[in-house]
Amino acid sequence: MTVLYDEIMVRYGELSTKGKNRGYFINRLAKNIREVLADMPELKITAVRDRAHIELNGADYAEVSNRLTKVFGIQNFSPSIKVEKSMPIIKKEVVALFKEIYSEGQTFKIATRRADHNFELDSTELNIALGDIVFDNFSYAKVQMKKPDITLRVEIRQDATYLSFEDIKGAGGMPVGTAGRGHLMLSGGIDSPVAGYLALKRGVEIEAVHFASPPHTSPGALKKAKDLAAKLTVFGGAITFIEVPFTEIQEEIKAKAPQAYLMTITRRFMMRVVDRVREERGGKVIINGESLGQVASQTLGSMSAINEVTNTPVIRPVVTMDKNEIIEIAEKIDTFNLSILPFEDCCTVFAPPSPKTNPKLENCIQYEKRMDVEGMVDRAVKGIMLTTIAGGNWDQTEEEEFADFL
Repeated sequence: MTVLYDEIMVRYGELSTKGKNRGYFINRLAKNIREVLADMPELKITAVRDRAHIELNGADYAEVSNRLTKVFGIQNFSPSIKVEKSMPIIKKEVVALFKEIYSEGQTFKIATRRADHNFELDSTELNIALGDIVFDNFSYAKVQMKKPDITLRVEIRQDATYLSFEDIKGAGGMPVGTAGRGHLMLSGGIDSPVAGYLALKRGVEIEAVHFASPPHTSPGALKKAKDLAAKLTVFGGAITFIEVPFTEIQEEIKAKAPQAYLMTITRRFMMRVVDRVREERGGKVIINGESLGQVASQTLGSMSAINEVTNTPVIRPVVTMDKNEIIEIAEKIDTFNLSILPFEDCCTVFAPPSPKTNPKLENCIQYEKRMDVEGMVDRAVKGIMLTTIAGGNWDQTEEEEFADFL
């Protein structure tokens, strides 16, 4: 089957329930679609009340379609053929299209939508006329109104007629950014990219915060984290990657805290830094990939001690999932093979052999009194680097000192 498409018609998902805020959600989805397709300037994207239209203008339909299936907020979409708004030409094109897509033994249905009410036929008359032309040209033609093999959709608009026969399922969910901004604690592991994906699905615009401790962590570990962030851009557009210099803090913790408490105090410092970044950059929540009981720092006791340093809501999208469930999603979103590359991260380089699974808060506070907590957090935040990751790429983007944005 060789069909040359002129346009893709995009239908919205949950956006239909948004009432007076509908326009905001549609505009955000249109922005996200433009970002995901930014390297294809020939496309013309127009979003209206009940759907969006993407004029291909010669662009590769297969590539556009593949990207659209991942964008949150899209219920489904249909590739369309643009036809002159004349009944003889419409009939001719319908017959030509059916010769490509319709086979003996299949059933069909014509479904028309007349946006141009000045057109010579109304929707019912169009259904009858086009159904008749199919019967005239295909001896085996058989109509079926419920669940036919082929539904030919005919839309009469002001500029032209559009024919479509495929409905391709979208990613659903909410357009990224419509729920506000959150800060994802992105390590190099399997869980945090999955947590980021699930937050994106519910409309959260994420900024990825990654802790680097050179020379204890390598440039390869940092690249891996950026590559993971790049994988998440396909769901809603560009992501800001925030690199935190964490060497001083980790070395100070190792020197002044008991081994059993290294992980808990490290996570408490991470939470403080992320919360400061969130506050400065207008975030509403902190997001991480903690899964209950998976490691020592992810018990209820540990989570409680770590959370004590912030009043900001901490969202843990994978907290009740087991490892196999998380891996299944990681494979689906194409982060798994990256996540298992053997690069160290901050949570593993100084990991003690027997960490506390139920650390006492009063002990954490006592050990931290030995350290310049506020000074170290301030210095880490001032040394942060930002990278904009768009279209799955980050190599050519400009990095900036975080202090410039304060």
